[in-house]
Amino acid sequence: MAYDPSKDNILHTWENHDTGLMISICRYGDGEEKLQIGPRKYTKKDGTITTTKPGRLDIDDALWLSENIEDIVTKMNEYYLKDS
Repeated sequence: MAYDPSKDNILHTWENHDTGLMISICRYGDGEEKLQIGPRKYTKKDGTITTTKPGRLDIDDALWLSENIEDIVTKMNEYYLKDS
């Protein structure tokens, strides 16, 4: 079965405004909710916004993730309980 972009849903997103790292809860079709780390969003010198793979996380990203992990898990549980 081929990938269908119309079935790929982003349910909730968090963004680190200092580093551009984005964390999302996603679901493909009727599948289970999963955590996605990335992409990383940044503004180019010409003012356009683009994204890239997150790559390795530095200490700022790791601290931001640790500060938000409870909220992320709570939100994932909400989706899980809603689907049960």
